[in-house]
Amino acid sequence: MNVSELNEKFSLNGVLEIREEHSGFPFIKISNKYASAVISLYGGQVLSYAQVAAEKLLFLSDKAFYETAKAIKGGVPVCWPWFGADPEGKGRPAHGFARTSLWQLESTEQLENGSTKVVICLLPNELSQNLFPYDFKLSLTIVVGKQLELELTTHNKGQQAFNITQALHTYFAVKSIHQVAVLGLDGSAYLDKAKSNSGKENKIQDGDVLINGEVDRIYLEVPNQLKIIHKETEKVISIESKNNKTTVVWNPWKELCEQSADLKEDDYTRFICVETANAADDVIKIGPDEVFSLRVSYTNH
Repeated sequence: MNVSELNEKFSLNGVLEIREEHSGFPFIKISNKYASAVISLYGGQVLSYAQVAAEKLLFLSDKAFYETAKAIKGGVPVCWPWFGADPEGKGRPAHGFARTSLWQLESTEQLENGSTKVVICLLPNELSQNLFPYDFKLSLTIVVGKQLELELTTHNKGQQAFNITQALHTYFAVKSIHQVAVLGLDGSAYLDKAKSNSGKENKIQDGDVLINGEVDRIYLEVPNQLKIIHKETEKVISIESKNNKTTVVWNPWKELCEQSADLKEDDYTRFICVETANAADDVIKIGPDEVFSLRVSYTNH
């Protein structure tokens, strides 16, 4: 469908419309009594969310690429059907193909409580079949209201079981990374994947997670409630998740940020990624006609 057809079928008067922006990518724009948001059908990606009269929740790079086969830097990229490097070592793209695929708009709805619900989906195509030869339907349900709620659902529509790892690779906007702490992971074991790490990979978190250098960690057996606190502004972001055993915390720091063509050299000071994930050994096996949903909600305080 082109944008005119999408609007004819899915627009919600005064609340939701679809526009072509950034190289013709279709963007869903939402503005209701609680919040505003932008969703890109390319990548199936929430790009922005802000409660009325509140600061933006998500970081989106001013230098982000809006090009086919490249991921958009910021918002909530969807890593699927694997997180990180190709688990089979076949040279397939890191973090899978969902974040570089064009998704379909399935439904829009204005809920009775004033929130707006959008469902988008990704179905097999020639490219995906070469990378992941299974019959699937991947759906992302997005509710824009007092909270931002996301539910990533994998449906195995074939006759053969398959395994996935995945993550909602959320970039949270912060005033200064030097003032940020992640609460709720004290005592958790983690895998230290930072390129700067010269020690052992398996470590234990001691206290709150503070960012004072490159951080790339997969936390294991995590609680379902975490908080990001900005000490200077007293801003709190609450993260409540379901059906995940792992959480990824990532910030590239100065050197890697400077090497990234889709980030400004000091952008590392403006975001922290806290990713709701099924990663590392948290592998999800989905049998024929089975469904698995990863859920998370974000609240600004």
